Amino acid sequence: MEYIYSEEVDPELYETKGLVNRLKLRMHKDSVKEIRGALRAQKDWSKHVHQIDNYHGGLGDPYSFISVTVPECLPDRLELISYANEFLIHVSYLHTSANTGLDDMEKLDLRDTNGSPHGILEIFSHDALSREIGPGTRPEKRIQAQILSEMIAIDRPRAMVTMKAWAKFVQLAAETRKSDFRTLEAYLPSRIIDAGELIWYGTLTFGMGITIPEHEKCLCMDLAKPGYAALGLANDLFSWEKERIAAEKMGQNYVFNAIWVIMQEKAVDESEAKEICSDEIRRYMVEFTQMVEITKNDQNISKELRKYLEAVLLSCIGNIVWSIYCPRYRVLSGY
Repeated sequence: MEYIYSEEVDPELYETKGLVNRLKLRMHKDSVKEIRGALRAQKDWSKHVHQIDNYHGGLGDPYSFISVTVPECLPDRLELISYANEFLIHVSYLHTSANTGLDDMEKLDLRDTNGSPHGILEIFSHDALSREIGPGTRPEKRIQAQILSEMIAIDRPRAMVTMKAWAKFVQLAAETRKSDFRTLEAYLPSRIIDAGELIWYGTLTFGMGITIPEHEKCLCMDLAKPGYAALGLANDLFSWEKERIAAEKMGQNYVFNAIWVIMQEKAVDESEAKEICSDEIRRYMVEFTQMVEITKNDQNISKELRKYLEAVLLSCIGNIVWSIYCPRYRVLSGY
């Protein structure tokens, strides 16, 4: 991939906890656009849905989420992608109790059997591709329709692919938390879905102007699996304390997190489980890095797919660094 919109960050300026081997963090040159999009989303949410307090979302200092996970985002799409990312976070927390800190996807746990709709499901379960709104349309749906309209104005074909991927993610992720996982091997496929494999597919393809050929879509998902495994496990590692405390407040004896699964499977304490999880992240990072290097010059697959795989690798690195520095995963912070 030719780097046009990003620059390499001096390794002396960030920590990786030994999870990233020789890979370099890249950051978008125009990160102000991410800040602008995130703040606009927060303002719109406060105005049209409800006031948000003690909020952190994707913004961070010195590294904000989109700028380091999609460093080669096309400049004219960066603000919109940032806006959409904040929207997805807000929707996830739509019905969150202020006392738990758990988002809607986290509340769809294996013991939630009442069948009542959750905020994120209500927004995406029907007419995700519709921009029609009426007097009775929920404000969250209005914002989602606005995002779709803005995306279509920039790039209609990829906008439709993205919104379809996001809608499918919500449906699949709702099912992942309805099973009781006793081994990491059984847990990981669901965690890959839950971590946002399809959300990220839509974000990268729209943000970077990538089109995966129809005949390569299954191959694309298969090749990217180790990268998404690393992403999901990294999220589990760094969000563990906050998720554990939130689950305790809800009276749950189960946490949808690799640390919990490892503790049960291996009969180890929290510290040992974190080490095992870290080792798994390193293993998947090595596996995915090697795969990206092998396919980089493979003329049997399209240039677009090769670009996508490199983009996922950059996302893995950016996600780890962002997770280490972001306020969102700190136990005493808001969401």
